[in-house]
Amino acid sequence: MTKKWVYLSRSAKDALTETLGHEPEMAEMKEILGGKGAGLATMTAADIPVPPAFTITTEACIEYMEEGDFPPGLWEQTLEALADIEEQTGKEFGNPENPLLLSVRSGARVSMPGMMDTVLNLGLNEETLAGLAELTDDEWFAYDAYRRFMTMFSDVVIGLDRMDFEELLTEVKEEEGVKRDFEVSLKGLKELVAAYHELYEEKTGEPFPTDPHEQLRLSIKAVFDSWKIPRAVAYRDYNDIPHDWGTGVNVQTMVFGNMGETSGTGVAFTRNPATGEKKLFGDFLDNAQGEDVVAGIRTPMDIQKLQEFMPDVYDQFIEVTQHLEQFYRDMQDVEFTIERGKLWMLQTRTGKRTAKAAVKIAVDMANEGLIERETAIMRITADDVDQLMHPFFDPEAKTTARDEGKLIAEGLDASPGAATGMAVFDADRAQEWATEGKEVILVRPETAPDDVPGMLASQGVLTQHGGATSHAAVVARGSNLPCVAGCEDIRVDVERAQFTVPATGRVIKEGDLISIDGGTGEVFSGDIETLEVEYEEQENLVELLSWADDVRELGVRTNADYGRDARQARNFGAQGIGLARTEHMFFD
Repeated sequence: MTKKWVYLSRSAKDALTETLGHEPEMAEMKEILGGKGAGLATMTAADIPVPPAFTITTEACIEYMEEGDFPPGLWEQTLEALADIEEQTGKEFGNPENPLLLSVRSGARVSMPGMMDTVLNLGLNEETLAGLAELTDDEWFAYDAYRRFMTMFSDVVIGLDRMDFEELLTEVKEEEGVKRDFEVSLKGLKELVAAYHELYEEKTGEPFPTDPHEQLRLSIKAVFDSWKIPRAVAYRDYNDIPHDWGTGVNVQTMVFGNMGETSGTGVAFTRNPATGEKKLFGDFLDNAQGEDVVAGIRTPMDIQKLQEFMPDVYDQFIEVTQHLEQFYRDMQDVEFTIERGKLWMLQTRTGKRTAKAAVKIAVDMANEGLIERETAIMRITADDVDQLMHPFFDPEAKTTARDEGKLIAEGLDASPGAATGMAVFDADRAQEWATEGKEVILVRPETAPDDVPGMLASQGVLTQHGGATSHAAVVARGSNLPCVAGCEDIRVDVERAQFTVPATGRVIKEGDLISIDGGTGEVFSGDIETLEVEYEEQENLVELLSWADDVRELGVRTNADYGRDARQARNFGAQGIGLARTEHMFFD
């Protein structure tokens, strides 16, 4: 009997029960379907509006990596699941008169934001393009979807340089005198698509693929292959994620946020991932697709603005996100699209958060009765506690720096913490300098997933574009790196390895020392004095560790050679001295 590799979101839980012989726990669902696939299945089962989808298992990815090709039965099961989606939607994949378009996205057991690949608007060719235009009565929208698909497919699946396509788009915008993608004329989009076809054939020697099923097959392979790309490997190494887990592949019906003023897209967290405050936090872009938000290409609006644009949709969104947090008993990171006034939820997963937010959320949820105190304790790692004790900028030194004109720009407070280092504008160079023992701040127009190794080697991250849920911000928070994002006060020039501040004419070159405060969004020239954190002031941490004292069985002793060490250890709750080296006392 052929192994089951593919699960429909609408019946995944029942199918897994049949496969496993028992109703699956959430951990088991994530192990087989990946976090995103498990989220789609649970949201669909809860009658939350989710575009019809199916998931190819992580086991299929592992088998693919071992054998170098799809395991037996995978493609046949994929086509069967595709037929089911066609039945659910009333559309047909590759049908010029009523085309079904798909997204193909990765989804590992644990969140790896932006590390692996995605293809949107899959299924478009010259025939389905015309059908989509007629079906939606919007030729501009159809061409916009096609140019997006060609860019992503060429980049993700074929391995061409995305910037070559982006440069052609920039040229069209400059010719037409517009700044935003959706301001490009229909004529401009048609010329752009033609230029993309020429560029693709010039780079590959072949015409752009037109068979939708071949597009799907190649895209699934590309997502499997992205498990092994350097940025994903580096991220797993940094976060101690096993390399043999593999990723699920989620194939989902496309819904469109770029269909005019009653459409949009966004990313949101049910609580603030930087501070832990119990308040909806996130970004929203009108008339856009999801990649525009997470890639940081456009700087979005605060999620609260959705209430002004579409109050009914906002109220529904609040209800859905509250339900998801109650169901998962943890802060959720969700992606959504609004298509002509209808809300669609695209994913939910446990949200990345800073150490400060992790402790506050754990304590608050325990006090709200959402989780047990023991669960709250287990959600906090030793690294979280360590991060909370890191130094911060001296407020008086910051005031002095402002008075001296060293405050050069302000952006979004994307990930808290204080960092000083030499400005560096290339991720590979950031790694090189860090290896040499230099402290660096990575400065980018916006970060791409390939920048991750450089980010992780840096003291902090500064970007010109992007919001609080952009790729840079999410990775920084998950890695406890200070980050100032969406700093539109500066203009980053990667080619010249510098950034300028147009308001003042100030120029910061590569190697110049800068300081960023991820808690306030401030950017300073030079370095700023830091102060040590007082343990007693960390109220949430003190409360959580007092709960740990109630259930722990081990005693806590400290290594202390001097009186000052013993005093600090007592403040931290140590119950005695475990080791004292008398020779160190004499050295002092």
